[in-house]
Parts: sequence; C-alpha cells; structure tokens
Amino acid sequence: MKLLLPLLLLTSLTAGAQTSKSWKVTQPEWTRLHEDQFGEFVARIGEAVESRKCRNVEKCMKSAANPYIKADPSGLKYFSDCADLPYYLRGYFAWKNGLPFSIVTEVKARIPKANPKKNIRDIRYSPLGNYPVSRKDFFNRRKSDGSVTYPNALDILNSTIANQTSSANFRMMGSEDMDGLFADFYPVAISREGIRPGTAIYDPNGHVAIVYKVTDDGRVFYIDAHPDNSLTSGMFTPKFVRSHPLQGAGFKNFRPLRVKNAKWNAAEGIYTGTAIEGFKNDELKLFDIDQFTGNVPHESGLWSKGKFIIDGQKYGFHDFVRMKLMVGEMHIDPLVDMAQLTEDICTSLVDRVTAIDGARKSGIDKQNHPERLPYNIYGTDGDWEEYSSPSRDARLKTAFVDLLNQTKANIQRYDRKDPALKYSGGNLAADLFAVYREKAMNCQFEYLNSAGKTVKMNLESARQRIYDMSFDPYHCIELRWGASSSEELASCADGSTKRAWYAQEKWLRYQNERTYESRMDFSLKELTGPKPGAGVETPEDNDVVAYLKSLM
Repeated sequence: MKLLLPLLLLTSLTAGAQTSKSWKVTQPEWTRLHEDQFGEFVARIGEAVESRKCRNVEKCMKSAANPYIKADPSGLKYFSDCADLPYYLRGYFAWKNGLPFSIVTEVKARIPKANPKKNIRDIRYSPLGNYPVSRKDFFNRRKSDGSVTYPNALDILNSTIANQTSSANFRMMGSEDMDGLFADFYPVAISREGIRPGTAIYDPNGHVAIVYKVTDDGRVFYIDAHPDNSLTSGMFTPKFVRSHPLQGAGFKNFRPLRVKNAKWNAAEGIYTGTAIEGFKNDELKLFDIDQFTGNVPHESGLWSKGKFIIDGQKYGFHDFVRMKLMVGEMHIDPLVDMAQLTEDICTSLVDRVTAIDGARKSGIDKQNHPERLPYNIYGTDGDWEEYSSPSRDARLKTAFVDLLNQTKANIQRYDRKDPALKYSGGNLAADLFAVYREKAMNCQFEYLNSAGKTVKMNLESARQRIYDMSFDPYHCIELRWGASSSEELASCADGSTKRAWYAQEKWLRYQNERTYESRMDFSLKELTGPKPGAGVETPEDNDVVAYLKSLM
C-alpha cells in the first residue's frame, strides 16, 4: 500500500524550503498538517531504503527521496546513528519548514525507592527509566536592541543532536506533564491515526526505529540507522520487546511544539517568542498508555498482567497491534504471514552482510583479541560498538524463533477453526513448508571471506548456523558467519587463542535476551559457562522445518 500523500500536499512540503543555515521560524506551532507532511517526508526516505535505492543516511538524504536536497547549504553533514535518526529527520524537516524545535539534552535515571543508593551504570538501560532535567529550545529571539538571533541549523544537525541525545531520551513514558521539562515523545493509541509514518519505535534493549509505512493488513515497517551511518528497514515483530512502563518501550510520537508568546514580524517574515512549550498530554487526542498496561488493565495494576482483548478474544501484544491496524475485517492469511516474516528475516541477513563486511574492511579481525570482553557486550562504545553485532544478532535470533512461534500459532488457529484465519487449502503444514522453502531458498546472499573470495549462503543455511555466528569483531569473517566445515574455515587465520574465545563465547551466542545491566567483562579463563544474566546453556528452538515436517 503506497502511503505517499496527494501531490498538493507534496508541493506544499517543499514550497519555500529554507536554504540559509539560519533557522528562521515562520510558523508558530506544529499542526496536524505539519505532522502529515513530516510523515510523508519519512515515508519517502523509507521507501528509498526499502527499495535499496540508498542504504545510508548521506546517500538517502542526497537522493531524490529528499524533496529539500536542492535547498541545502554547503557544510551540512548527513549522519545519524539509531537513537539520533528520529531527531535528525525531525530537526531537518522543522528547519526546512520554519517550525520550532526543542530537544531534551540531559536526563537522569529514576532511582528505586527501595534502594536509593543504587548506582545506575548506564542511563540508556536504567531499570525504572529516566526523566528530563534540561532542554535546548531553538527559535527566534528578539534582543533588547531590537535585533533577532537565529539558531544555526548546521550546528544543530551536525553536532547538537548527535552529542546531546541518545536512546536514554526515549526511555521514559512521556505520560507526565512537567512544566518546561516535558519528554520529547508521548505514547500513542494503537490505531492507524496514532501509528503512522514518523512514529518512533523504542526497543528498551537500546534500539530506536522510525515508522515509514503501515500496510492494510496491519504490518508496521520501519527504518533504523547504525553507528556506521547505514540505514536498514524491517517489520515490527517481537524483536521489539515490551518492558516496565517507566522504560517507555513501544510506539511514541514527537510532542508537538509551539513558540511561547509568539509575535509575528511582517517585515522580517518571522515569529519571535520567549521559549518553546510542548503540547500538554490532555491536548493530545492520540495520547494513550494502553500499550503499557493492556487495553484491559489488571485489577492489581501490574502492567505485565494486563490483557489485550478485541471482541472478547485475547491476543499477545504484537498480534494486538496488527489486528488494531488492519483495514476492514480482522483476518490472518497464514501463507502471507510466512512469506512476510521470512522476507523480513532475509532483509536483516542481507543488511548483516554490510555490517560484517565493514569489520573486515576495518581490519579489526586481524588484531589480537583483548584480554577481556567489554563490561557489557550489548551496551558499549568504541570499536566494539561499531564492529560487533550482539544486538543485531539477538534480533535475528528472536526473529527466527518468532517465525516458528507464529507458525505454531497459525496451525493452532487452524485446528480450532478460528474464523480470523483465512485459508482454503487442504494441508496447511505442507503449504506453509512450501512457502518457507521457496522464500528461504530464494533469499540468496554472500560474504567475502578472509581471502577475499565469495561464499554463498541462503536463509535456511543461516537459520541452521545462527547460534554459531560470532558477534565478536576480533574473529575472522568465517566465524562471524558461523562456518564449521574445514573447507569454509580454511581461509580463517585465527590462532588458538581466538578459537578458544570463539568456543567459550557460545554461551553468550545462545542467549536471545539482551541483558544490559549484567556484567560480561570476563577473561578467557573466567568464561567457562553461563553466568548470571550472561549466557544460557542451550539455544532456543527455531527449527520451523522440523516442526512442519513433523506435521506433514
């Protein structure tokens, strides 16, 4: 389903786009029209990423997908990592359209009352979320001498956003109205009005994405950025987890802003004011916390016991989202489900090729292995953050497990004659297997090994070795792709020490859950098995092939 807006709106999107680095506020507040235009802008970038016309922030922003590119001044950097992407796109759009802008620049972690001396090691993963303590407002100020100061758009987009925002900014509910210190985002209703192009999705495991498309069958598609400036696309599935409401996981929209005490200056064609204020929650018709509590909250108030119910039928959260976003009668086509989920995994595998090849090109795989792992392999910085892949791989492992779980769920729906299931064939297991086999075999990709030679793989071979794929950037490329045969490993130059690291890291590879507060800075001698919150004994089942064959 194409989500591009009518040509009239697209024309208004680019008319009068600002070309100067001076950020001139010509519109005093964000309206629903602006939100629709912002959504159209994001949708265009997303569709370019999906179609692989561009695969990083710079190329996408310089492509025809960006209607403002011809109006950009020199000196603008086109760069963003995952947490910055929604801010970068929002700030760029606001600048081009003369809209006010404001961001939280510092947050603090909520400290548990039962443990007031608890030390929060990393506010990006605080157990009870964060709250804002400072902001920066960007608008036109009139000085006492009558002159006007303008924000510098290049400073904001080139450095301020990157240096002063992080995924910690998303780790809050946004349900509290705090004068002047409001959250940048607010939680939205699970509806097609609430979840739309421009909506952010926050995974409390430290990842952020932005929606660019919602299809008629209720599927939500997003783009996300990475430390190497690459852009990837994906589909909303259980790889985005739920968590304690104070962590703010899920769907959220930017809080609309307005210039306080706005005054129009016709001669200069601008609005000046005294501050930026965010719309209060009671002004936002799409504000809703059902995604945290369930649309039927538990009487105890415990969020995890809340239920998601439609017409008396209980659903898991991710299925609930999909059902609520469907157009028309609720329906599930199990064969389409299988195709969509498999295609989503294929996209992630192809994107992983680029990420792992970046490590090969950097030469980090040729370096000696450090004596210890990072304190936490999922939340760190430096070379490990840029070239390792534990979080990316965890999402892939979760996606394979979800494929099996969704397949089982659809088989169960078929067995109990669920009217929402739309299938007219005679052997569901065989038909599902046929779809999977076709999609898995057609999902072909390849990597360059340590000798620079091409090694071909497909989705099914990736599934079989997903728990063998190393997340460790110091391993040879062959081990990064889970090679086990002597033939494929012949080009790997890793010595006995690196091979020992690979063998002992299997406990961490087997773990799908990302535990950001757990200590993982083990030496090779210490990494003898699963530790508290770090590693599991046995990997979770993802064998959709064996399951379907058992039914056939």
